[in-house]
Amino acid sequence: MIMKQNVIKFLQKNGVETRFVSIVDDKVYINNLKLSRFSRKKEELFRDNFPNFEVRRSKVFQRICTRASRVLKNALTPHDRILLISPENCVDLTLYAVLEPYTRKYGVELIIPDNGGDEFNEPDLEGENGDIDAVALPLTLDEEVENILAAMLNGKKLNLLSSQSEKNGVKIIYPLSNIPLSWIESWIDIEGFNCDFDDKPGLPRDVLEFLEGFIPDVREKMMSSAGYLLGEDD
Repeated sequence: MIMKQNVIKFLQKNGVETRFVSIVDDKVYINNLKLSRFSRKKEELFRDNFPNFEVRRSKVFQRICTRASRVLKNALTPHDRILLISPENCVDLTLYAVLEPYTRKYGVELIIPDNGGDEFNEPDLEGENGDIDAVALPLTLDEEVENILAAMLNGKKLNLLSSQSEKNGVKIIYPLSNIPLSWIESWIDIEGFNCDFDDKPGLPRDVLEFLEGFIPDVREKMMSSAGYLLGEDD
């Protein structure tokens, strides 16, 4: 933690806008190249002073962060205390990397339980967690669309997984709900992370993969149509 604070102070002192970079372990991921003002010259200076750190300029990660920001700008309140699932798989890890700069951008606090935290069905929001303001769930665009297809295939009422915005007085936020899983897979592959995806094969996924061969941006279009039908379109 002390090293991370030293990195933040150094970057800020040298003109880097740390609200647009994610600092995870010994890597600095640029979220927005222009807004971060993290030039190659500044990178060289940083590496001279912190040789054990890497600066990563992944374009797909920048796209992920840009899309996620469209959700987060309406979902977060300054100084929120946000409960996260422990980053045990690739999507959880991406969720943390996306949210990390908001500790500086909005002054939020990210809370990761020691027990893994994947217990939001019956969360303990009393006692020690009684001052939690929000829970961030790793729902992706693919999961949302597959849920829509499952409802259609089974003749059930259409409902968005992200429609639940509150439980027990605590906000539920979905920072990755407009992010295609393929983007996350691409970023994970580029970075060479040692993590797994919770693979959930089935007919809805097969249908989605079939449709994307004929319909460009099929996930986004299905979400837009579902939002219109449910009266949730912006």
